[in-house]
Amino acid sequence: MASHTPGAPVFAPPAELPDWAQRSVDLANPRLGARALYASDDFFAEVGRMLNPEPAQFVPGKFDNNGKWMDGWETRRKRTTGHDWCFVKLGVKGRIRGFDVDTSHFVGNYPPAVSIEACVSDSDEVEVLKAAAWTEVLPATALGPSSHHVLESVSNAAWTHLRVNIFPDGGIARLRVYGQPVGALEAASADQLVDLVAMENGGRPVSWNDASFGSSVTSLLLPGRGTSMGDGWETRRRREPGNDWCVLELGAPGTIEKIEVDTAFFKGNFPDRCSLQAAFVTGGTDSSATTQSMFWQTLLPEQKLEMDALHTYTTEIAALGPVTHVRFNIFPDGGVSRLRLWGRVAKG
Repeated sequence: MASHTPGAPVFAPPAELPDWAQRSVDLANPRLGARALYASDDFFAEVGRMLNPEPAQFVPGKFDNNGKWMDGWETRRKRTTGHDWCFVKLGVKGRIRGFDVDTSHFVGNYPPAVSIEACVSDSDEVEVLKAAAWTEVLPATALGPSSHHVLESVSNAAWTHLRVNIFPDGGIARLRVYGQPVGALEAASADQLVDLVAMENGGRPVSWNDASFGSSVTSLLLPGRGTSMGDGWETRRRREPGNDWCVLELGAPGTIEKIEVDTAFFKGNFPDRCSLQAAFVTGGTDSSATTQSMFWQTLLPEQKLEMDALHTYTTEIAALGPVTHVRFNIFPDGGVSRLRLWGRVAKG
């Protein structure tokens, strides 16, 4: 690699996401197991960079042996007919609501258009995927330079793999695939203890009163422990009475037996206390569930929290039976890295 002294990196601004995307999971997040499997070409920038959950960056003066280093997937200039494309395996099978095709920092080298196809496959083998039956979920759509393109899917089916087509060549900084995991807990036995709210098991955020400093309620449901103070849900400093909260839907109805509240990396800004309420919700909307959540039964009474610590509760949990939703309250404000709700899936 050529030795150049890079300048200070410039980070892409976040996308302005519509409501449906904010309440979805990024099915292409590598932390869920997503990965790029193959690219027709990735001469300038390796295709796997396109799935990096961090914002795309531009580093002035940074070059490698093939040219300017770019943070994303970039193909060489095509001198033949056809177009470039790649295969992406989603982290979990899911229904896709839409995409963010982000061309941040790609100005004279972005693709003029993109389309996306999807399939269901038990195999990640390239030759098997080439022969699979593909369905177009995003028709050919024009792209612009250095921009987030938030685009809705035309299919409501569940998929495992994507084929991303760029016309004819160029670079995409990031690909986000917003949707909802499906079927993850169908095979769980009645006596198996599972994390009912985990993102990979279909848990999702329904609503929240605040998420500041670039944090996301979705981070509460990610696999593993947090990696930094930026990897969690953090609210602003509350200057008025009350407390902060979020409402979460479980991946499947179940009875909760163990709760873990992890404040990893939150030291001068962890909540003083927390509690949980829960209910079995049938019908209605996310909005109506949020309104009713104030009156749900107490699942976990207020508990004192400590900084940068994993808190586990078992005997403190109320016997409410199967529930579908929880309201996680923090007092008065602050940051939490992860929330785990271990329980058993309700059968029948």
